[in-house]
Amino acid sequence: MSGVCEIAQLGAKVLRQKAEAVTDVHDAEVKWIIEAMHSTLASTSGVGIAAPQISESKRIIIMASRPTPRYPSAPLMEPTVMINPCFEVLSDRQEKDWEGCLSVPGIRALVPRYQEIRIRYTDQQGDSVEAELSGFVARIFQHEVDHLDGKTYLDRLESNEDIFAESEFVKLISGSSV
Repeated sequence: MSGVCEIAQLGAKVLRQKAEAVTDVHDAEVKWIIEAMHSTLASTSGVGIAAPQISESKRIIIMASRPTPRYPSAPLMEPTVMINPCFEVLSDRQEKDWEGCLSVPGIRALVPRYQEIRIRYTDQQGDSVEAELSGFVARIFQHEVDHLDGKTYLDRLESNEDIFAESEFVKLISGSSV
């Protein structure tokens, strides 16, 4: 298994590039990237990771929703590798909710995201998969796909007033005064 990689931080050039499509899911480099992504994500309390976050400009994400200290009410799902993912919006309805990012430590923000999407991706065996996502899991997918397009969640904000220091976010969700 590949080791844990350093997570690219805001300002790293790779986070602002459009990632390259994967042409062969069975390529040794692609398999190495996926293993490294699994190891790196497992070492964090994140719920998803994109290849650019480990400085690999490839269109690969892993979604791994699970309750963590960062996302205590997250639904539990098996880590799912998605190669060349894309989505279409099923409803124009957006909702603002809290997001953080392993590449943008120390802050949280209220980010508007579509609540219902249809996704398409290729799995590790090379099969095409299509599914509908809603709520928190749809949010993770959109967040990770943004990384593949050279965006971070900060690019989606409606106002800088929606940005909170992690310490203030913790006070807010625990019921303490902000």
